[in-house]
Amino acid sequence: MSVILATAGQDDKIRFWEAPSGICSRVLRYADSQVNCLEITTDKQYLAAGGNPHIRLFEINNSSNQNPILSLEGHTGNVTSLGFQRNGRYLYSGSEDGTVKLWDLRSPTYSRSFDSKGPVNSVALHPNQAEIISGDQNKIWDLGTAKCINDIVPDSHSSSTSSQGRVAIQSVDVSDDARTLIAANNHAEVFAWNPSDATMKQNGEPFRPIAKFRAHPLGAYLLHAKISPDCRYLVTTSSDKTARLFDTTTWQLTQTLSQHKKWVWDAVFSADSSYLVTASSDRSSLLW
Repeated sequence: MSVILATAGQDDKIRFWEAPSGICSRVLRYADSQVNCLEITTDKQYLAAGGNPHIRLFEINNSSNQNPILSLEGHTGNVTSLGFQRNGRYLYSGSEDGTVKLWDLRSPTYSRSFDSKGPVNSVALHPNQAEIISGDQNKIWDLGTAKCINDIVPDSHSSSTSSQGRVAIQSVDVSDDARTLIAANNHAEVFAWNPSDATMKQNGEPFRPIAKFRAHPLGAYLLHAKISPDCRYLVTTSSDKTARLFDTTTWQLTQTLSQHKKWVWDAVFSADSSYLVTASSDRSSLLW
């Protein structure tokens, strides 16, 4: 299987699709929960699905096995975000229970847990494979020491900044070249940092954004943000029924994708950044 396209949602099912034809080639049942997030290992052997409150791992290339080969138990709320380390041996996850967890896939229990002091909407692994960024509380965690080593501080003048100086972050991501870190709040404001800024790290100061812009019109909710593997584009999705592409050099809008009929919840780039898939509550996924 050269191209793997999988979708899931509120119907307790995971579907695999033939990308060129749009034909559904396989359906897996995810019992007892909706599916909140999906992630595929880099070797395309396994798919992880996050629900409420468990994570399940499925074989991709063994169509005769419809059951998960591993179920990870430890979260107590919806699993909102997950991903794999580069070698595929470890999985990381964030949850509404306020924790970020690291899992060794040779064991059904987590090996590390980070207390974020609030619901976690999104997690991203730094390309150095040693740090995890989490939002809403906007922290950078060291996987070796299990400690928070820095805070990500959005603009204090943001329209959605709370009285405690925190902005409710919906989505975080780090570019593969480690030069751009983004955090986007549900009011459609996007903040960008340079996480390799040695001055910030040496002084132990919170990261301050180098850019800030509104990705969608006032009143629209931003739901997801993702940087392309070639680091050239940022895609954002929204309640305004669109996905938008931005140039990561200038942060200018380059394209608006507007064929969905309802909220666009998710978007992911192909490995070579040539294609984009969007998923919407109109029950469709579109290949661009």
